[in-house]
Amino acid sequence: MKKILEIIFIIIIPWIIILWIVFNYNGDKDRDYFPSKEISLKHDSIPVDHSKFAVLQQKFETPQDMTKACLSCHNGRGKEFMKTPHWKWEQSDTIPGRGVFNLGKKNLLNDFCIGVNSNENLCSMCHAGYGYGDKNFDFHNQNNIDCVVCHDNTGTYHKSNPCTSSNNPKAGLPAVGTDLNNIAQHVGQPRKNNCGGCHFVGGGGNNVKHGDLEMGLLNCTRDVDVHMASKGKDAKNMRCQDCHKTENHNITGHAYSVASSANNRATCVECHTAKPHKSELLNNHFKTIACQTCHIPTYAKMFHTKIIWTWNTAAKMDKNGKPIFDEEIPGHTYTYDGKTYKDVDIEYDSRHGGAVFKKNVKPEYVWFNGTADHHLLHDKIKDTIHPLILNPLFGSYQDNVNPADPNHPSKIWPVKIMRGTQPYDPVNMLLIQPKLASHEKGSGALWADYNWKVACTKGMDYIGLPFSGQYSFLKTESIWPLSHEVSPSDKALECADCHNATDSRLKNLTGFYLPGRDKSSLLDNAGLIFLILVLLGVSIHGFLRVTSSKKKH
Repeated sequence: MKKILEIIFIIIIPWIIILWIVFNYNGDKDRDYFPSKEISLKHDSIPVDHSKFAVLQQKFETPQDMTKACLSCHNGRGKEFMKTPHWKWEQSDTIPGRGVFNLGKKNLLNDFCIGVNSNENLCSMCHAGYGYGDKNFDFHNQNNIDCVVCHDNTGTYHKSNPCTSSNNPKAGLPAVGTDLNNIAQHVGQPRKNNCGGCHFVGGGGNNVKHGDLEMGLLNCTRDVDVHMASKGKDAKNMRCQDCHKTENHNITGHAYSVASSANNRATCVECHTAKPHKSELLNNHFKTIACQTCHIPTYAKMFHTKIIWTWNTAAKMDKNGKPIFDEEIPGHTYTYDGKTYKDVDIEYDSRHGGAVFKKNVKPEYVWFNGTADHHLLHDKIKDTIHPLILNPLFGSYQDNVNPADPNHPSKIWPVKIMRGTQPYDPVNMLLIQPKLASHEKGSGALWADYNWKVACTKGMDYIGLPFSGQYSFLKTESIWPLSHEVSPSDKALECADCHNATDSRLKNLTGFYLPGRDKSSLLDNAGLIFLILVLLGVSIHGFLRVTSSKKKH
């Protein structure tokens, strides 16, 4: 009996322990994170009852009158705000390797509604000003600042859509019937619906553009977003500005569709340390993997987002020669550029062409160091075979090993990649800025006259770039880093989501060895030999202990 017990404890049990460690190791434990410092989440409004101020008792005939009243007390705030990208729609920014440029919505094209120029009347629904209807808008007149679009606390303020009717006010003015006096008397710190009024509906509808910014964030649980959750257990109900810190009206944070540098970013480590987990193994991942990569396993959690926009199919008419509006296409599978997309919704509209929407989307992944390039208006197109990337993100595995900027090494980052087909000039090899937005026939706008050549001519003439009179369509891509809809730790990715050989999340990132995904005969054989030697050592040691004990007796 004694010998049997010796064999069990000295030989068999060590084998069991080693094999259990090998086959049951779970690096996902201890994933809980914690803040690095005390964070104030007090959401007090401005402690002033604005309804008591005489200057706000007057009858406002124009929204500019309301702004004058605001600035009569908040002096200096107007000049302060006019320095920001929210007002100018551009900022001086550095593109690494190219130089300093004025970049912004004013002068960059995208594969959603393409561009602002000649379409200001519509785009200005999301400009924090009044009257930005064309390139002659006076950006130096602080009375044109729309204070209440950010500071209205009634939830009733919204701007008109000048492209739906000739009776609507134009260019970012309040909708007809807006009670300016009531709104001016009930202002305070911005709320989520103020920010979301533009950022949730960019691109023409809820969650169309970003994919991780949707109206559902106004009333969601922690499973959708741990920060913005307002209902359910442990809901933090954080405001946008809790992360996007604001000073002198400058709001931190970048949309890399219109920015290029690593400055002025809102980052996770401002609240969480660079070692947010109890597990040292997971903390080591932070050196090469962004927090978002594991904590945003899917995006568009509540409402679908647009993933493909085919402008080349726009302007087609029905059998009666009439435009088609909001037609849903049967089927939930779509093939684009050789790739098949499943579980999607497909729509067609003569104004916009084809659109593909998807919900609960798995991100794609790129190396990203916080800087980006941009295809500028005057940049020539060099390749018409492969998709033109409108905002290439800089970063690589090699940059992570030996970063050019140690403060901004590359990390694996989750992104939404928007794919589209948009017009270009095959003679001048320039992307085309078309005139799109108008309800007036004869204006040359695509949505009024359904004539691509005229719309291209009007738009290119507006920005002063040559147009040959010929147009074709080019596949393009834009890349949108994800930072919202952050999942709690128990919903984050697990080790096997990336470290597997069949369907790794990172299967499209190459040029480096990823354990579990990649095969290396040298490493695999070395590991196997090491394991065999350990087991042999344990067995031999146990055998010698048993035999030596036998000789003593």
